[in-house]
Amino acid sequence: MRTIRFRLTLVYSTLFLATGILLVALIYLLAAHLPAGAPPAPDLSGPPITVPETWMDRQREADLNRLLAGSAIALGVMACASVALGWVMAGRVLRPLAGMTATVRRISADRLDRRLAATGPDDELKELADTFDDLLGRLEAAFVAQRRFVANASHELRTPLTLQQAMVEVALADPDPDVAAMRATFERLLASCGHQERLIDALLTLARGQQGLSTRQDVDLAAIATRVAGDSPDLVPTRVSGDPALIERLVTNLVDNARRYNVPGGWVRVSTGKRSLTVVNSGPVVPADQIDGLFQPFRRLDADRRAGADGLGLGLSIVAAIADAHAATVSALPGPEGGLSITVTFPSEPVRPAVPLAGVRPR
Repeated sequence: MRTIRFRLTLVYSTLFLATGILLVALIYLLAAHLPAGAPPAPDLSGPPITVPETWMDRQREADLNRLLAGSAIALGVMACASVALGWVMAGRVLRPLAGMTATVRRISADRLDRRLAATGPDDELKELADTFDDLLGRLEAAFVAQRRFVANASHELRTPLTLQQAMVEVALADPDPDVAAMRATFERLLASCGHQERLIDALLTLARGQQGLSTRQDVDLAAIATRVAGDSPDLVPTRVSGDPALIERLVTNLVDNARRYNVPGGWVRVSTGKRSLTVVNSGPVVPADQIDGLFQPFRRLDADRRAGADGLGLGLSIVAAIADAHAATVSALPGPEGGLSITVTFPSEPVRPAVPLAGVRPR
C-alpha cells in the first residue's frame, strides 16, 4: 500500500469517482428542474381523457429515481473498471523506474561504469535517468582520481623513506665510520626529511583547498603578489574576496613553478588586472595537449621524472584546488616562445562553490 503504483491507482480512481459523482448529480439536477416536454396531441376522435396532475408528478419522480439508480449502477461498474485500468496504466508509467532500480542495485563502487541509458521520449523520467548517468560519470571520475592520487602519494612518500633506510643501513654496515662520512649521511637524511615535510605540507594544503572556504576577507591581490615576487609596474591594485593564506599560497605556487621550470637566464613576469593574476615564464616548450595534465596531482610534463629538486608535482594541482574553492577560473596557454602563461580570474561576487569530489581541472 506504500508503493507509488498503489498511490497512483488510488489517485486515478478517486478522481474518476469524484468526477463521475459530479456528472450524475448534474444530470439528476438538470432532469429534475428542466420543464417537461409538451404532451402528445390528443386524439380528438375518441372521448376526452383526463390525466390527474398528481399521477404525472409521481411518474416524473419514478423516472428520476430510475435514472439515478441506473446512473449509480453505471458509476459503480466504471469505478471498478477505472481501478483496474488505473493499476495497469500506473504500471506502464512506472515500468522504466523498475528497470532503473534494478540497474542502480547492480552499481557499486567497483562497477561505476554501468549507466541507465534510458530510451524513449524526452520526458521527466528520461531526464532523471540522464541526470543520474551524469552523476555516475562524475563519481566514476572522482573514484578513479582518488585511487590514482592515493597510489601516487604512497609512491612519493615511500621513495624518500626507502632512500633513508638505505642510507642508514649503509652507515651501520661500516664497522669503522669516520666523522665526515657520518656527517654526510646525516645531511642527506636531513634533506630527505625536509623533502617529506614539504610534500606533506603540500598534501595538507591541497586537501584544505578542496574542502572549500570557511572564512572570506577582502584582500589586495597585487599586494600579495608584491610580497611573493617583488615590486613590478605590472602589479596594479585589485581586490578580491577569499582566504588570504590560500590566495598567497596560490600566488607562491605559480611564481615558484614559473621559476623552477624555466630555462637558464629566463624571465618570469607577474601582473594583475581586474580581479585577475597572470604569471608568464620563458620555460621550455609545453605541448598544448599536455597542459591539462599538469594540473593533476603528481603529473609532470616528463612522466619519467620523479619528485626531488625539480619539485613535488603538486604545485599546479594546489593552484587549481584553491582557485576552485574561490570559484575562480584558471586558464593556461603555452607561451609564444615556450613556457606557460597562467591566468587566475576571481569572480566579481563571492561564491561558495560545491566541494569538489576529486582533483580539479583548469577551466
